[in-house]
This record gives sequence, C-alpha cells and structure tokens, in this order.
Amino acid sequence: MQIDLNSDLGESFGKYKIGLDEEVLKQVTSANIACGFHAGDPTVMKNTVALALQNQTAIGAHPGFHDLQGFGRRKIEMAPAEIEALVQYQVGALAAFVPGHRLHHVKAHGALYNLAAKDRQVADAVVAGIKAADEQTVIYGLANSELIKSAKAAGMKFAQEAFADRNYEADGSLVSRSQSNAVITDPAIAAKRAVKMIQDQAITAVNGAVLPTAIDSICVHGDNQAAISLVKQIREALTKEGISITSQL
Repeated sequence: MQIDLNSDLGESFGKYKIGLDEEVLKQVTSANIACGFHAGDPTVMKNTVALALQNQTAIGAHPGFHDLQGFGRRKIEMAPAEIEALVQYQVGALAAFVPGHRLHHVKAHGALYNLAAKDRQVADAVVAGIKAADEQTVIYGLANSELIKSAKAAGMKFAQEAFADRNYEADGSLVSRSQSNAVITDPAIAAKRAVKMIQDQAITAVNGAVLPTAIDSICVHGDNQAAISLVKQIREALTKEGISITSQL
C-alpha cells in the first residue's frame, strides 16, 4: 500500500503569516500552493516553491475564487468560460516560478473545490482551465466527485483525495465549515482515520454511513492550528502500518 500526503500551503499574504509551511513541508509529499487569488502573493508563491524544492516535495497549484477577504470560501457566480480562464491564469502563474515550468498537480481551493465536486459544469470548466495550462499534470479532487468524472472524461491524470482532518456528509461531501464538527484537530483521531481510510478504501460519514472510496492522497490543512502534530502522527501511524508515503501516484 502507498499514499500521497498533501497540504494546502503558501497562504500567507504581505505581512500576514498564515500556516506553518516550513514545518509542514518537512512532513508531506505534495504541496498545494496558493496562487494569489484566495491567498498568497508573488513573493510568497516564489518562496514557497523554493521551500518545496528544498524538501523535495511535489509542487502543485492551488487556484481558487478571487476572494482574499473570504479566503476563497465564498461562492462567486461565474460563467464556465470565466472559471476556465480563472483557473488557467492561476496555474500558469505558479508554474512560472517552477523550474521547467512543470507542475506535479493542481488542486482547486475552497468554494471552487466544493462546487466542482458537485456541479459537473463547474467541474468541466476547472478541468478545462487546468488542461489548457498543462495537460500532463495530475488533477486532485474529492474522491468520487464530479471533478474526478470530468478529469476522466478529459483524459487527464487524476488523484482521488480524502481528508484526515475533515468530517464527511453521507453523500461524500465535506461537512460545512459553518458546523462545529467540520474540522478534526485531535492528532490521534486524525491519524487513526487516515489509516482506516487507506486500509478499508472507504470513508465513514458523520451519520455512520460507509462510502467505498479509492484513495490516492490524504490532505492535512496547513492552516490548521494542529497541523504539525496532525501530520507527524499521521506519518507515524501510516509508517507503522507499512503504508508507503510517496507523491509517485
């Protein structure tokens, strides 16, 4: 068994520092780097890419809605063509900082990620934007979601993602962050969940429903206050169970 361990990083902006990127990058195998629209800025993007290279961490773009005030977690009504251009622009911007301009993967952020998981039209637009920027990259998306279906239909490589530090609804969607049980901060619980997800190839929803799921990558959020403890305990638990941690999907 093997699994990729990814985290959303590069989400600082100007003088505002968000997340614990330097420490998280020592633990994960793939980094999803904000592209300046929901978070990040050119300097943060450049510096985060450099840190990822130092740690031999696979580099991916993390495009979202143009929503700094809402951290990309607010839905913005846009036509499919606008979403495609929005994604292509951000992917291209991050790629400019990467040697050879080649990214390992692209993962949408926040409201855009959640919309693409449920709405096929949005999913198709996101995939089209990614493909226009780099047709060889891997598309990360919520397991069993519309985005994964769109990636398959477009002939793009994809990775089905699950979250060790987020709870799930019975339909496979993430519990809204407006709910008190949306985020898991206890490292022991997150580590146990990660191991069970991979071994069972299934996700357990908050109502107890078991959802069979092929999982390629586990995400731990870099802006979570318990991020370092979470990712360390997850790595230790996976290694103990003989599960290889690698970005080679």
